[in-house]
Amino acid sequence: MAEQPRPKKAQSESKSLKEQLWDPVAGFGVTFRTMFKKVVTEQYPFEKEPTAPRFHGRHQLNRWPDGLEKCIGCELCAWACPADAIYVEGASNHDGPTDDADSGRFSPGERYGRVYQINYLRCILCGLCIEACPTRALTMTNEYELADDNRADLIYEKSDLLAPLLPGMASPPHAMHEGFDEGDYYRGGLGGVTPAAPSAPSSTGGES
Repeated sequence: MAEQPRPKKAQSESKSLKEQLWDPVAGFGVTFRTMFKKVVTEQYPFEKEPTAPRFHGRHQLNRWPDGLEKCIGCELCAWACPADAIYVEGASNHDGPTDDADSGRFSPGERYGRVYQINYLRCILCGLCIEACPTRALTMTNEYELADDNRADLIYEKSDLLAPLLPGMASPPHAMHEGFDEGDYYRGGLGGVTPAAPSAPSSTGGES
């Protein structure tokens, strides 16, 4: 004849001393271990800890030493982006007189990025875009404070991403530095020297 299961009351009476006393105390072990420790309060944003050197933060569009933009509007960064967060419209550089404020020489190559947008609502900061860039025009900074109170301000335009003008640089459009061609730019021919930037934006073409 099969043994009948014991009633629940009999099961509770048969619990060992460990199950009755120690197990409930062990369940609060994490609480007991931490309740007497000193509380550590992060003082952000008043005290900011430095990020790792290779931290992937906000993007930056870089310039050559004379101020021309490194971006050539090839759109490889947009194609490489897995989140479809980058939008680029390329346009041709124009050497010669022009009345159009958006026309002129903005980069050493044939084309430049006329429109450049990064949607940080989509961006996952993976860094694939900077790996795809052939001219190192796009890099990532250590800036991580990208929160905002509306969606529109999280779509960064070209003006938000361009690196600031440093001493010796001139704001494009202007001609390539005298004595250099686009090959010198891409081969790093401007490295180690700071060419004198044009005194004013010029619409005349550089040497090719």
